[in-house]
Amino acid sequence: MRAQAPAEEVDAVCAAVEERGFRPVKLPGEDRVAIGVLGSNPISLRDAIISMPGVVDAVPVSKPFKLVGREFHPEPTVVKVGAVEIGDSLFAVMAGPCSVESEGQLMEAAGAVAEAGGHILRGGAFKPRTSPYAFRGLGEDGLKLLASARDRFGLPVVTEVMNIEDVDMVSQYADMLQIGARNMQNYGLLEAAGRTMRPILLKRGLSSTIEEWLLSAEYILGQGNNQVVLCERGIRTFETYTRNTLDLSAAPLVRELSHLPVVVDPSHGTGKWSLVTPMAVAALAADAAGLMVEVHPHPDHALSDGAQSLTPHHFAEMMERLRLIANPLGRRI
Repeated sequence: MRAQAPAEEVDAVCAAVEERGFRPVKLPGEDRVAIGVLGSNPISLRDAIISMPGVVDAVPVSKPFKLVGREFHPEPTVVKVGAVEIGDSLFAVMAGPCSVESEGQLMEAAGAVAEAGGHILRGGAFKPRTSPYAFRGLGEDGLKLLASARDRFGLPVVTEVMNIEDVDMVSQYADMLQIGARNMQNYGLLEAAGRTMRPILLKRGLSSTIEEWLLSAEYILGQGNNQVVLCERGIRTFETYTRNTLDLSAAPLVRELSHLPVVVDPSHGTGKWSLVTPMAVAALAADAAGLMVEVHPHPDHALSDGAQSLTPHHFAEMMERLRLIANPLGRRI
């Protein structure tokens, strides 16, 4: 639409789009309002709306992902989790244990994260495990502990939701819902999480392409929720010396394709605690929006992912290294 097009002109175009069986999506910007058109073959609509009052142009969107793409939404989205803004100049650090194991373990980890300057507390109450005999989390009791840690240390909480039927319960405790790599293409779960209007952290699937990842995000935005952060956590390749292959190129690439912020998870991306800090520094240099890392007070006794978890001491060292290079890059920690 033309700059400063009045609301009645915008509404008239939306009505014309709906009358022809398509779905209009208003996309406000700083200088104009664009209207995204969703549906099969929307290019056939062009002749009907191009001459309507207020319309400047009707441009086909070439990418299969519409709502997450920069063609629909050129300005970057900033996602707010509690008081933390992801996608701005802040390099947001989400940290905490892979699994919530006990009150003492979680409070010690949360205290270390807060003291070192972390911004968001992560921790799993429900854990998808390859083996059904492995520790799979404390469930709602773990959620209650996360909420208690938030109140004590002032850190908003992100935790994973695995099943559609658990979405409402997890939403009661968490500030941000995580969709894990194994559920990236669980489309019913994506839509259910999107309808909560909570911020969503969407991890890249183990063997997923960038396009598949962005199309999964499209399911969430299709529910009217654009508060989505994408998380690169490594993909499965032929390499065996690391748990996964961390695709750092995903951060700048997705910034070109999408308006959604991208964070990097070097813990799952490498599977080795000694590699987490170097890859965290590289993620900052690659212009990622932030990090998700695992911190455990006693990794040798962790019930899950101890080999890739930082101790509180190593986490504090990582934060100091990030601060050294953040300012020259125009970022803050």
